[in-house]
Amino acid sequence: MNKYCYFKINKKTTIVYYHFYNIEMGSESISTRRKFLKKTVLATGYTFMSGTADSAINTIPFEKISIRISKLKHPVAIAMWDYSWILRHHRYGEFEDWNKVLEELAERGYNAIRIDAMPQFVAADTNGRVSSAFRSVKTDWTPSLWGNDYTMTFNPREALLEFLPACDKHGIKVGLASWFLRHGTARRDIFLEEGGLSRAWKETLDFLAENSLLNNIIYVDVLNEYPNWHGYDWFKNEMNKRSDMQQFIIDNPDANVPPPDVDYSKARTNPLQQQFYNEFIQSTINSLKSKFPDLDFFTSLDSAMDLELINLSHFDALDYHIWFEHTGRIPWLDSIRSRNPGSDYRKTYSELITYWKNNKESLIQWMDERISIIANMAARNKIVCGNTEGWGPIFWFDHPELDWKWVKESADICVDLALKHDNYKFICTSNFTHPQFKGIWDDVMWHQQITNKIKQGY
Repeated sequence: MNKYCYFKINKKTTIVYYHFYNIEMGSESISTRRKFLKKTVLATGYTFMSGTADSAINTIPFEKISIRISKLKHPVAIAMWDYSWILRHHRYGEFEDWNKVLEELAERGYNAIRIDAMPQFVAADTNGRVSSAFRSVKTDWTPSLWGNDYTMTFNPREALLEFLPACDKHGIKVGLASWFLRHGTARRDIFLEEGGLSRAWKETLDFLAENSLLNNIIYVDVLNEYPNWHGYDWFKNEMNKRSDMQQFIIDNPDANVPPPDVDYSKARTNPLQQQFYNEFIQSTINSLKSKFPDLDFFTSLDSAMDLELINLSHFDALDYHIWFEHTGRIPWLDSIRSRNPGSDYRKTYSELITYWKNNKESLIQWMDERISIIANMAARNKIVCGNTEGWGPIFWFDHPELDWKWVKESADICVDLALKHDNYKFICTSNFTHPQFKGIWDDVMWHQQITNKIKQGY
């Protein structure tokens, strides 16, 4: 909940507020905070207009507490701001004023975000050179749903130094992620570098630690929707080498190859590829954990991944992205995804909604079963779960012949399904909780209603 303290400073009354969330802390930490707060209040000469010093302890974060997603007692309402937060931070961009959009996000009830920390650009190149700025070139005029609509220049290190404290100021916890994409820049080396992913994260987290910016970080998503949807080309090349098991064995006679007696016929990848992606991410996460033991690490997954085929034993959380679109049965979503300017979306949307109304019960049952599988798999591995992307369509956009009713209805349904499970601790409302999606962003009351539902217990 939001709590407020009133101070009288130089004969002026100032309202200081902070979104303090019920995070698990030991009694020693709370005691320390009480002493620190009382001492600070006396030293600064602040006069309480209402409440007591003890009541203010839960409202002002004088002492920073590092928070991990694995320790949350109640779910957070998380918005996926991907790389839009930095690639639309320019004149005329929807993220031009970070303080403004963060204040608006908090107003809508969100208390966490997932952003691309751009580790592939924060880190030095293979020769050890650090670049301060990168040019992101847009080569066409197709509207971008996420990322930049114009060619622009960004400075990832400077941006993190400014943006992360602003998140803290507005009571927004941060999950760091990476899609590990080039974003139209000239950078090439780190994407093809063996160990490039691990090095990028180590250098980025070192940079944040040096600037005291890790205390508001709740997790690190090492690579988006592993092992499929990201831009780490070295890893993709290694997966491709293993697509033909027989040839790989010929080329690598000393390689450790999995036994041939396991049936993986339903999987998108063969046993050799599965062994590789499990061993690779386990090694990467363990390496990062050894250097940053106070942080939680995992990779996000999407519903193309069979959870039985991914080793979650080294994950600190399960972020599994799932949408009604992944049933493969809802008509016309491919047409909306293409964003063809000549499309007649009146017909498209009408048929989609008709199908939704006629099949809603079976679609909800499908989603309920999938969410239960996610929660059960997380429980089996003794980790928390959630999702930072979902629930109706994967792609949607503002158009005079479309509206956001189905997107919002899907979210209302799926949030209720997720909240049936106690271990769902971070929950999104859609892929579209950005100011560039005005049709849904401007519905403040809907955001407040659904985020209040997510944050039950605060």
